Parts: sequence; C-alpha cells; structure tokens
Amino acid sequence: MEAQARGLLETEPLQGRDEDTVASADSPSMLSEEEKEELKAELVQLEDEITTLRQVLSAKERRLVEIKQKLGMNLMNELKQNFSRSWHDVQTTTAYKRTHETLSHAGQKATAAFSNVGTAISKKFGDMRNSPTFKSFEERVETTVTSLKTKVGGANHGGGSFEEVLSSTAQASAQSSAGGPRRAEGEELQC
Repeated sequence: MEAQARGLLETEPLQGRDEDTVASADSPSMLSEEEKEELKAELVQLEDEITTLRQVLSAKERRLVEIKQKLGMNLMNELKQNFSRSWHDVQTTTAYKRTHETLSHAGQKATAAFSNVGTAISKKFGDMRNSPTFKSFEERVETTVTSLKTKVGGANHGGGSFEEVLSSTAQASAQSSAGGPRRAEGEELQC
C-alpha cells in the first residue's frame, strides 16, 4: 500500500510507458472486455486506497492536535514562534542590515547636530548676558527693585534681597488692613 501511495504522491511528469498507458486509456473502444474489467477493478481499488489514506491522514491530524494540546502548544504560541522566527529571518537579511546601519548612522549624526545646536544656544545666551543691552536691562531691574524697597519699606531698608522686599511688602499690607478705619455695626456700605 505504501508503494502505491508513494506512486500517487509523485509529482514527476509522465514518461515513456506512462504516456502510452494514458493514450490507450483515452480510447475506451479499443479495450477488450477483459481489460475494461481489470481497469474497473483497479479503479475501485484506487478509490478505496484514497479513502483509506484520507482516513489515516485525518486520524494523524487529530493525534497531532492532541499531542500539541498536551504539550501546551496552542495557536497563539505557534503564531509567536512563527513571528519570532520570521523577525529573526528579516533581521538577518542584507537589506535590513543596511537599513539598520544607515538609520544608526543618521541617528548619530542627528545627536551630534542637536548637541552642536545646544552648545551654540548656550554660547549665544552667554554672549547675550555679557552684552551692553542685557547689562543695561539688569541695571534697570536693580534700580526698580531698589525704588520699590524704598517706597514700600521706607528709606531705612537700604538693600536686601528680593525675598526681603516681598516680606516687607506683605507686612506693610497687613498693617494697613489691620489699622484701617472700622465701621460701626449699623453703618451701611454706600457705593
């Protein structure tokens, strides 16, 4: 049966004797009754063998599924394995390697460019801070803070930090609200 099954599964082209057999089978009128009976018997036998092979294949496929289930192999695991194997195959291709190298090189260049831009910006800020315009602006801010200190805290606070100015402003604000005029309970507020 195995030899016959192997003959069914062969995919080689017909050659010599087989071509003659097919040619003679094409003309049923030239066959004798005995040859027709032999061919019919062979046909029935082949159909039975094909049916048996299908049943065996089906049983083997069921057994395969059972074994995979027992081993914990399911469709998702197989898909993961196939994906991993495919990804590995892609990574080993020449095109992927070239693309990876190109992108890596481009990334290195971009990093260097961003680093250079950052350095240039830092340098420009340093240059700007040392410029006469910035120094003039800084002096104006200091003058404004000093004048605010003298207005809010009085003339006796000749210097101090910004926090001291804020603290003295808060104290002055608290004193003015605590010492403000009080209304009698019966007075109405007029707008």
